[in-house]
Amino acid sequence: MGVWTIVVAAGRGSRFGAAKQYQVVAGRRLLDWALAAARPVSDGVVVVVAPGRAGDPEPLADAVVVGGTTRSASVRAGLAAVPAGAEVVVVHDAARPCASVALFEATVASVRAGADAAVPGVAVIDTIKRVGDDDVVVETPERATLVAVQTPQAFAADVLREVHAAEVEATDDAALVEAAGGRVVVVPGEAANAKVTAPGDVVAAAAHLSGSPTEEPHHREVGTRVGLGFDVHPYSHDPTRALVLGGATFTGTRGLAGHSDADVVAHAVADALLGAAGLDDIGTHFPDTDPTWEGADSLRLLARAAELVRDAGWEPVNADCSVVLDSPKLAPRRREMETSLRAATGAEVTVRGRRPEGMGALGRGEGVACWAVALVARAAGTAPVGPAPVTTVGR
Repeated sequence: MGVWTIVVAAGRGSRFGAAKQYQVVAGRRLLDWALAAARPVSDGVVVVVAPGRAGDPEPLADAVVVGGTTRSASVRAGLAAVPAGAEVVVVHDAARPCASVALFEATVASVRAGADAAVPGVAVIDTIKRVGDDDVVVETPERATLVAVQTPQAFAADVLREVHAAEVEATDDAALVEAAGGRVVVVPGEAANAKVTAPGDVVAAAAHLSGSPTEEPHHREVGTRVGLGFDVHPYSHDPTRALVLGGATFTGTRGLAGHSDADVVAHAVADALLGAAGLDDIGTHFPDTDPTWEGADSLRLLARAAELVRDAGWEPVNADCSVVLDSPKLAPRRREMETSLRAATGAEVTVRGRRPEGMGALGRGEGVACWAVALVARAAGTAPVGPAPVTTVGR
């Protein structure tokens, strides 16, 4: 119950001309991009929607609630669905599809460090004038002291509940905390994390999210790369150890042995993504000699691997997995696995099961293996690169 995120998606999009949060950009709705970034750092996610969308399924959310007539009223509706035991509540706008997982992590970390609230801010590059009712300039604030504030915004849960108890209105929730005397800190925002307000904003969002390659005279950028991932784990002799595949826990069967939760599917996808970006393998980034990763949730390792790929200037596009095992059958849980893997990577992920047909160690039921192939695309605005490096991983 540590961190819950409220994604506000109840707007009508009057300036955009439609409910922009459902606009499809780079193969996914703006709302899906926002949810995918929130999911890896959240123990639960609440989506706040307009009344007409109340019955729509949202697989990446734990709860869907109907919003109010104002943004603050919608946040209060979402807050009512957050469990009382939550320690940190993050509020994010569905119209900001380009926020990274790292940005969510930074705001949450600041609240855990003692702030009442944390907001991302980017430097203001234009001179700002404050004007009166007669359009006469009243003041020119010092630009160095100004930042443009974004979401996600993180809050100590009790503080956010307290400021919303009075049912006051504000353009963002941090303003309510500030007005109540709370300590609001600013973390570095992201230039790409612009709010989609007008139809033209979709072009910039699509370029960032799709990683469209650019072309310069006498040089063509390598726009996409492919990585191959593989992982295998033997079955554990510990009868209390659960079997975890693609983030789904299977009961009534043996678990796999490993330093983390031994999720071979998440590990193979992570290796495929890292390999595509030329970033070594998960053993390098999350060694089994490090007690930090003992018993770790592999979806969090996968989310961190996807973040490393993005930090290197690449955007995960999709991954496809083949899991080799005799039992349990994956088909009943396949969609659940795909949803969890998509949330961790921010990319499309497909999963299928394959039987070993009695061949080798896998056929004898000694363990489970997974092969994964991943595609990454050069993120917009990053420097051109030459031919892709060849990476070699031992298994």
